[in-house]
Amino acid sequence: MTPKKTCTAFFSGSSYHSPNHPVSPLARMSPSLAFYLKAFRIVWRSSRRAMSGNYDDVAWHDSSVQIVKALESVGCHLHVTGMEHLNNPQGPCVFVGNHMSTLETFVLPSLIMPHGFNLTYVVKRSLNDYPVFKHVMRSRNPVVVDRTNPRDDLKVVLEEGAKRLAEGTSLIIFPQHTRSVDFNPEQFNSIAVKLARKAGVPVLPVALLSWAWSTGKWLKDYGPIIPSRTIYFSFGEPMTVTGRGNEAQASIIQYIENKLALWRSNLQQP
Repeated sequence: MTPKKTCTAFFSGSSYHSPNHPVSPLARMSPSLAFYLKAFRIVWRSSRRAMSGNYDDVAWHDSSVQIVKALESVGCHLHVTGMEHLNNPQGPCVFVGNHMSTLETFVLPSLIMPHGFNLTYVVKRSLNDYPVFKHVMRSRNPVVVDRTNPRDDLKVVLEEGAKRLAEGTSLIIFPQHTRSVDFNPEQFNSIAVKLARKAGVPVLPVALLSWAWSTGKWLKDYGPIIPSRTIYFSFGEPMTVTGRGNEAQASIIQYIENKLALWRSNLQQP
């Protein structure tokens, strides 16, 4: 099932690598200030549209693209691979990835939706109640969890997530307890695999290195923007979950670990 309107991709092909954009003097002196001035305007406009009931799938995708362009305008570079695995969807699926920063929450719709996926997130309740942004998030009909009782969260995800998938909406799930630059497989639970198994849909791994949007000291979501840190996304092949899902879970973890190791082997963290 595809969106009622067409989301137009901002690039073609199975990969994307940010071009070199001219960077303004403000962005060179303070990339964080230059970026957040643009990002807050994007979120404010999106929120106003959502409040008026005029924020549909295409509008969500387009504002996600605007965030990508805002990042690039301050010198950030994205490298995206594995897009061929999103072509010709046979139906909804569960996207599952590591969670490193606020960046992926804003950017992933721009990468996924042009391939014909209706999309929403599994989110913690605080994000659904976030000032201004809550109107955008609520318009996406997310699956909301409290992150206080794992059993209750699992029940909500399995029940509400299965409903979204049955309606043709794919879900993005970050199974880690919290965002972290370091990937700990022991904290990467199998909730996405369990949902995919129950709903009878594929699970598709997403590995990411999104440390350019770092964690804030006082406000976690608004940390410094560090353009020297290259941003990576990689989409793996869709997997059919069989048995108890142990094999799929292990394959997802291995995929993420391999990609992070590859990227970091070519990078030196500033």
